[in-house]
Parts: sequence; C-alpha cells; structure tokens
Amino acid sequence: MDMASLDDFKKIEMRVGRVVAVDEFPEARNPSWKLTIDFGPHGTRRSSAAVRRWYERGDLVGRLVVCVTNFPPRRIATFDSEVLTLGAVDANGRVILLQPDQAAELGSIIA
Repeated sequence: MDMASLDDFKKIEMRVGRVVAVDEFPEARNPSWKLTIDFGPHGTRRSSAAVRRWYERGDLVGRLVVCVTNFPPRRIATFDSEVLTLGAVDANGRVILLQPDQAAELGSIIA
C-alpha cells in the first residue's frame, strides 16, 4: 500500500449530500443507478453508483451519503458522473454506502 501524506488527504474534498433522485442506468457495465445528490449550498450533482445489486431505489432516495466532490467528471457509458459516492467494500465485494449521522448538514465537509 502506498502511503499518503496529510497534504495528499487535504486535496480531496468530501462532502455530505442527500440523494434526491434515483434513475435507471441500463447502459452501465455493472448494475448501477444514476443518483442526483443535493449538497445544500454547494448545489446538486450527479453520480453513477454501481450499487444496484444491494440497494433498491427506495433505499436510496432521502439517504445521506458521503461523496468526493472535487474529482473531474468521469464518463460512465453515456453518463458524466460528477462526484464519487463513497462506500466500504466487504470481503464478498458488496458495497455498503458511507452514511453520516442524520445531524450532518448538507454540504458539510468531511475532515
């Protein structure tokens, strides 16, 4: 594993958002959803999340998530994913989305 410095970590901007819409994404190679995420004063951004095997649409709408918000957009099939929605990957490959406490304000920075 490569070691990262504190300066490396400080370059990554992670913020709290709320999933406000979940759309079908049949063009994706892995079973995915197109998420629309509200970051409060930082606006609304979109993300491709390959979590369709484990999360239904109803599980995601209204859920708080943690996203990297300062990566350049990434083209996934026909879609530009603007933020990276973070999750933990268990030993079986299942993605468990990171979720802050409900008291977290939209747009809060992760430090």
